[in-house]
Amino acid sequence: MHSAAERKLGTIVTAMITPFAPNGALHIAESGRLASWLVDRGNDGLVVAGSTGEGQTLDATERTELFRAVKAAVSERATVIANVGTNNTRESVIAAIAAADCGADAILAVVPYYNKPTQSGMLAHFGAIADATHLPIVIYNIPGRTAANMLPETLLELARRHSNVAGVKESSGDLKQIGFILKNRADGFIVWAGDDHLFLPCLSMGADGVVGVASHLCSREFRSMYDLFRGGNVEEAARIHLQMLPLIEALFATTNPIGVKWAMRQFGFSAGECRLPLDAMPDALAGQLEPLLAQFA
Repeated sequence: MHSAAERKLGTIVTAMITPFAPNGALHIAESGRLASWLVDRGNDGLVVAGSTGEGQTLDATERTELFRAVKAAVSERATVIANVGTNNTRESVIAAIAAADCGADAILAVVPYYNKPTQSGMLAHFGAIADATHLPIVIYNIPGRTAANMLPETLLELARRHSNVAGVKESSGDLKQIGFILKNRADGFIVWAGDDHLFLPCLSMGADGVVGVASHLCSREFRSMYDLFRGGNVEEAARIHLQMLPLIEALFATTNPIGVKWAMRQFGFSAGECRLPLDAMPDALAGQLEPLLAQFA
């Protein structure tokens, strides 16, 4: 059984890449085509303009264009979770209001990067975003990119203070930390694995789904693994998990989303290159990743 909140925001959610045209401009038409394709392959939610979507290289106008285009492409078939998080609270609040105006179903907001905020500063930052919109807020904790870790007690206190703080994409990689969140969360608070390779371990503790990158390619396998595990067939779920590990390892062998954008170009999408400061896919890594793609076509 899926909880009402889980059904609303999604179980298999992909942090979607942002396609760029050859001149580096936003490729709106291809963004819509990719979003629809991802939903056809079993994703019931999409994070738009997140880390994998190179959101920090998009300006405010590009973000709103992208939110509108993706929502128009998927309509009610999937949840559109718009990333508005920056390291500037006022800018994040403005972006949250704009995302709601674009028809987004929920907001993703990352722990502010570079600033290294205190835990009390995080409460105030996310509280300001939550107060600015009626939409559900998903917190994105990824200390490997932000240099700041939101502690479980901070996250759960934030959810107690603000009823629209609906869940977390937990990318700390710390299973003990994720376990404490799961142990102490309120009913209805959603916890997504934020690292593809930890989806099954997080499911074993009671997590609700995944916000993935490899799910561009293996969303059907993720769905099967989830259903098998929830149905009690742990051995078969583990087999699928192990089958996907080489793909996940190759995708993350260089800075994300360099690998997955290259992979989606092999799948026929005009994804373009990453915007600087991220550069091109190394030839040696492309050679490692290419033979892994056929089983997920």
